[in-house]
Amino acid sequence: MNSDLELALKMASIADKLAMSRYRALDLSVETKPDFTPVTEADRAVETALRELLETERPADGVIGEEFPNTNESASRTWIIDPIDATKNYVRGVPVWATLIALAIDGKPQVGVVSAPAMGRRWWASPDDGAFTQDVDGSVRSISVSAVRDLSDASFSFSDSVGWEAIGANALAKITSSVWRSRGYGDFWSHLLVAEGAVDIAIEPELQSYDMAAFIAVVLAAGGRVTGANGEDALAAGQAISTNGLLHDSVLELIK
Repeated sequence: MNSDLELALKMASIADKLAMSRYRALDLSVETKPDFTPVTEADRAVETALRELLETERPADGVIGEEFPNTNESASRTWIIDPIDATKNYVRGVPVWATLIALAIDGKPQVGVVSAPAMGRRWWASPDDGAFTQDVDGSVRSISVSAVRDLSDASFSFSDSVGWEAIGANALAKITSSVWRSRGYGDFWSHLLVAEGAVDIAIEPELQSYDMAAFIAVVLAAGGRVTGANGEDALAAGQAISTNGLLHDSVLELIK
């Protein structure tokens, strides 16, 4: 296994233990950040622990995280961390939340781990190893995107209706009226369902790099494609359109 992927999996296990220790805690400390999104003591504890491990294991690498300032910004290798993605779910006791860990090399996500311990699920990937998931029964399987070629046969997932003007006028309505099925699985999960082949299209119109770098690596290793609405780099665009690859051009054309 790729040594960076091994490290990322070790980081995920540390994050799982810390995050689960405070999940559904009655005395969980929650604050509101300047952007009006919540942050908990668990978010900060997880990111701190992962940064400390990286300082020991990969001291020359950069780190981008949600809760603390970036480090070593000129480095060609950068770890991108979201300690708890979907914090609002975490706070309310909804199990759909995860730690997202990615390694980008020259700005391109190469290694990705998404660990969702309350769901009993984990996904990971690297270009050398391929893409895998661990199911709720503990079994591990390789994953790949679907072979669906027509929009009318496609399953589409998204989070909500917020921010879609950044994708295009009436883009959400255009997609939902063109596909076979639409469901709001939401957040990181939508895109990992694309990687698994259970969903064919997932779109988030407004994301930060730490929201998507990890699942980008997994979707790509599973044979899919992830871009912005104009086909540009997703991290640069701040949005993610994930597909099985076969449907990608059709989706971009539809939302123009």
